[in-house]
Amino acid sequence: MVEHLIRNRHRLRKKEVRELSQKFDATFSTRFNFENSAIDSATYDNFEILIIDNEMVGFMTQDTPFFTIRGLLKYRPKRRFVTVDMGAVKFISNGADVMSPGIVDADLDIQAEDMVWVRDENNNQPLAVGVALMTGPVMIKSRSEKAVRVIHYVGDKLWTIKL
Repeated sequence: MVEHLIRNRHRLRKKEVRELSQKFDATFSTRFNFENSAIDSATYDNFEILIIDNEMVGFMTQDTPFFTIRGLLKYRPKRRFVTVDMGAVKFISNGADVMSPGIVDADLDIQAEDMVWVRDENNNQPLAVGVALMTGPVMIKSRSEKAVRVIHYVGDKLWTIKL
């Protein structure tokens, strides 16, 4: 068994924290004030992770920050969501990609290649994070295609990380 270790952990400077906060704000169209938080960046497996106040709540992808599932649970953003029916939950919770027939709602501003988070329709609880393969409106209308490529889900290595 290969053990994944957190490497290269370092504290971000105030300017970096301000820039990171602005990127989160732009991604989710919500004000997240991290400027009074202690934020570390580190490498874990192939991810650049973000540790805010000693909780692993985010990661970087293509120079853009996004919340992990733990971060989604803590900060509850209102944008970039894809809602799936309860029949899809067990598959997505095991790392399956999201197919459009299981989608009941989505943020209409989602563009192809955007980072998105997947939630269940009953409780709006986050299940996964992935890359949109189509726009939000097309996700809702389509009935046969893969809509989101999942890169992080409940129970995976990012979910089980120990700080």
